[in-house]
Amino acid sequence: MNSLVRLAPFTSEEATRQWLNQLAETAIAAVHPDSLLTAQLPEKPPGRTVVVGAGKAAAAMARALELAWEKRARESGEEVDLTGVVVTRYQHGATCRYIDVLEASHPMPDALGEQAAKRMLDEVKNLGEDDQVIALISGGGSALMTLPADGISLEDKQALNKALLRCGAPIREINTVRRHLSAIKGGRLATAAHPAQVVTLLISDVPGDVPSLIASGPTLPDNTTSLDALAILNRHELEVPEHVKRHLMADHRAPQTWNQGFARDKSTILARARDALKAAQLSAEESGLEVRVLGDDLEGEARDLGIAQGRMVCKLQAEITRPLLVLSGGETSVTVRGNGRGGRNVEYLLGLFDTLKGCDGIYAIAIDTDGIDGSEDNAGALIGPECWQRAKALTLSAQDYLARNDAYSFFDALDDLVVTGPTRTNVNDFRAILILPNPS
Repeated sequence: MNSLVRLAPFTSEEATRQWLNQLAETAIAAVHPDSLLTAQLPEKPPGRTVVVGAGKAAAAMARALELAWEKRARESGEEVDLTGVVVTRYQHGATCRYIDVLEASHPMPDALGEQAAKRMLDEVKNLGEDDQVIALISGGGSALMTLPADGISLEDKQALNKALLRCGAPIREINTVRRHLSAIKGGRLATAAHPAQVVTLLISDVPGDVPSLIASGPTLPDNTTSLDALAILNRHELEVPEHVKRHLMADHRAPQTWNQGFARDKSTILARARDALKAAQLSAEESGLEVRVLGDDLEGEARDLGIAQGRMVCKLQAEITRPLLVLSGGETSVTVRGNGRGGRNVEYLLGLFDTLKGCDGIYAIAIDTDGIDGSEDNAGALIGPECWQRAKALTLSAQDYLARNDAYSFFDALDDLVVTGPTRTNVNDFRAILILPNPS
């Protein structure tokens, strides 16, 4: 990652865009596994160490763990006693020597994700109290290790997953449903590993950073019930097959009783959205900017947040006398009404863009820190005041593109998409709005 270049005062459009891109790189570097694993390396147990994991950062986490484990083994003169398997999204892999790295589909689960989940359960079978399981969990893991519960098919889970995504359900609700239709999520992977101690290392992509919600908590106790999952499906008025309803009605694990088997286990969050925002804040302050952080856990409809923040920054611009940076993180959602292309970050930006209507001196970048916004090839997009004139010249209507959920095509036509490729980490959305004092 490039170090942040001091470009304030912002003398040109090109310099300003470069500064914002580098700010985003700084934020991502702060939450990448390469810099996180060594300080949280578990002690070597008397018995075996088995690694399992799932998520967009799982392969990079596995590689970083191996390097740290190898270094410690060299220093102590011991052999590297490490085996296991992790699953990550297609094209998010990394080369490992001791841990097998598998790839599967996200956000729509596929058969390879199901096979990966079965493989993980096999890896942790027949372990004893002297053994240790290290679970490397990050955002995206819920879709990547899909193992349906008895009586539930992969097709059932795919259909419900698609319906929940399209109706704009927040990730907390989606993962609650996933947990209660799964044979591995909601602590079931840890239960299969016990009596071995399970050490879970997490990179959080959920607002609020509740460990059990990250990737549907395969190694952590679950405080929700199957009736909670059924209530979510009913609230969104989704059609649910009768056998799925029967499964949810029949599963009445009491959370208090279920959680008693996790006493020896440990969990640590290595990185979260606030860490990315903090790194960006410090870098911007070094460049002489005032910085306001609106929060690392913002949720809601992506376009609505963009509209609200657009109104806010227009008012702020009238008050400032030096450049101001407004940061926020979290995970918005998109209720799909059209058949266009795009993810939540470009939809947020299009709502912001339409509200600003070319205001002078306001720039913004919004990206998913994993490098993939929704299911497209971009991380997000970057806008500036000059985009408004280019959109008018091309007769592009922001409202028309919003109506069909086609923000990707809008910013693609303007050549304003941000394409990073897979970053191999994931703390969800990173949004930065740069407000320059109004020349008038």
